[in-house]
This record gives sequence, C-alpha cells and structure tokens, in this order.
Amino acid sequence: MLQLQPIGYVRTGKSVKFQALHQPEETAAEQHVLEMVKGQGYEDGLRDLAGFSRIWLIWWFHKNHTWRPMVLPPRGPAVRRGVFATRSPHRPNALGITPVQLLAVEKDRLILGPCDLVDGTPVFDIKPYIPGYDSFPQETSGWTGGVDAALASPPAYQVDYAPLAQAQAAWLLTQWQIDFRPRLEELLGRDPSPHRTRRIKRGADGRCSIGCGAWRAWFGLSGQTVTITEFGPGFPLRFLHREGSEIVPDRAAQLAFLEHPFT
Repeated sequence: MLQLQPIGYVRTGKSVKFQALHQPEETAAEQHVLEMVKGQGYEDGLRDLAGFSRIWLIWWFHKNHTWRPMVLPPRGPAVRRGVFATRSPHRPNALGITPVQLLAVEKDRLILGPCDLVDGTPVFDIKPYIPGYDSFPQETSGWTGGVDAALASPPAYQVDYAPLAQAQAAWLLTQWQIDFRPRLEELLGRDPSPHRTRRIKRGADGRCSIGCGAWRAWFGLSGQTVTITEFGPGFPLRFLHREGSEIVPDRAAQLAFLEHPFT
C-alpha cells in the first residue's frame, strides 16, 4: 500500500483559490512560509538547501475531492481538455508541483517568494530546482502556447466601477483589508463571457456575476466596457448564521457587510 504523510504546510494567508493566481507573479513582493512538521527530523533534511534560489514543492490539492477526465481550464476559451494536458486540481491523484523562490532557510521553516498555493496546503516533498536540468525553454507548450500569446496582448475590456461598487470596495478594504479587485479586473478585462471555471455566469434575471472567493460581484457589459455594479457576500444570511458556518472564509466581514447601509 502506498502511504504519504505531509512533511509540512504552507502558510500564505490566501484562504480561497480566487486569491491564488494560476501562476504566481514572480515580481510581486510576497513572502510565504513552509512550516515543517516538528519532531520528525526534517530540519536536518533542510541542510545545504540554502544555496539554492528556487525549489520544487510537491503538494496536495486538499480542497478538491473528485476528478474528471475532461476539464475546463480557467485560461483561454471555454473548451474542455483532457485532464492530463492541464494543471487542473481535479486529478485522479490530486498532486501538484510548483517551482517557488527560496528566500531563506530558518531551522524548521522555509521562507518562500510568490506562490500559487492556498493557506494550509500540505507539502509531501521538496526538491532543489537545478536550472541546467529543470529548464527547457525551447520545448513546445501545446494548446497553452496560443493562450499565452493571447494573454500577452493588452486586455480587451476596460473594467469600471459604479458608485455603489466603489463604496463597497472601499469599505471592504479599509474595514477588513479585503481587496479582490486586481484579480477581478484581470479576469473580466480578458473575457467577461460566462465560464464555469472562472465562476462567471448569467443569472435568471439576466444579470452577470463572477465569484470572487467568498464574495460575488455583479456587472454589466456595454461594448468593450465592463461595469461592476455592486459587490456582495457569496453566502446567504441564513447560511452564515447556521451552525458550523464559522469555517466560511471572511464570515465576520460578510455578516458586517449585510448589516451595513450602503448608499
């Protein structure tokens, strides 16, 4: 029988997948921590790692519990592709692999640069990144090559905010330090059309919305301009008051939002 045990857990402060880019922004001023499990001698295993500027993390998609042979990637057009031709979390064995900057080694902790992992991700292994062996930039990249070329062009849509949305976003930032606008603008600026994986949909009332982690934004489209009309919690009030809802991300902020008389 195969058995795997986490050797550590990543602490990023990113509680939901919406906050974690599908590829980390390498120039971002981010620091995260990989905390090794104590009492297993892993601190000795970290010896000599400090000379490497980048490492591979092998980890588990711990928030996913099913797999699909055909998946809808978040990038590019709404086309389903074979799961093994993607980096979808919906895999038979939900293993992930990420090359991340190693900023420092501190006894039983690794200080990491930008990464695309949510808080609490279990890590199974660490390997040094060796540029001479691990980098093959001349190789072809399949269907992702066309997607990357499209993403390299300027955004096709301009994203604006109606007065109500501006007030709500300002309140979330000043009162709760919550700001998902950069990620929201990135997604809608590229393509605001309905897309299941990007959590963009058109409701029965004709309004369009996008899921932003634990939050939701409603928007309208006129020509090449996307206008965010309002924000709101991703969970209804009755659910937020339900027993066990304490684990909902930003629960306190959502309850306070619902009580605030935005005008």
